[in-house]
Amino acid sequence: MVRCIRGRVWDVLVDLRAGSPTFLCWHAEELSPDTGRMLVIPEGCAHGFQVLEPDSELLYLHTALYQPAAEGGVRYDEPRVDIRWPLPVRDLSERDQNHPLLSFDFTGLAP
Repeated sequence: MVRCIRGRVWDVLVDLRAGSPTFLCWHAEELSPDTGRMLVIPEGCAHGFQVLEPDSELLYLHTALYQPAAEGGVRYDEPRVDIRWPLPVRDLSERDQNHPLLSFDFTGLAP
C-alpha cells in the first residue's frame, strides 16, 4: 500500500502478471494528503511515481521484508506500456535510468 503524506505524487502501477487480463496495462492515481487516497499494488505489479510538488513524502507498507536480490524494474518509457506521465520526466535515479526495456518475448511474471 502506498499513501502520500505530504505534497502530491502521480502514483503508477503496471500489471506484469502472466495471464492477467490487464497484462502490461497501467493505472495511476494522484495521491496527496488532501484526497486521503491510498493505492494498493498487487504482487506481480510494478510501481513507480512522479513527484508533482517539492518535498513530497510517501508512506509504504509491504507484505514482506525488502530483498534487494528480488528487485527488478520497468523503464519509465517502456513502449509496450506507454505510461502518460503528467510532467516531463527528469531527475531519474541511476537505478531507474538503467532498467532495460522489456524483451520482445516477455510474457509476464509467474503467479
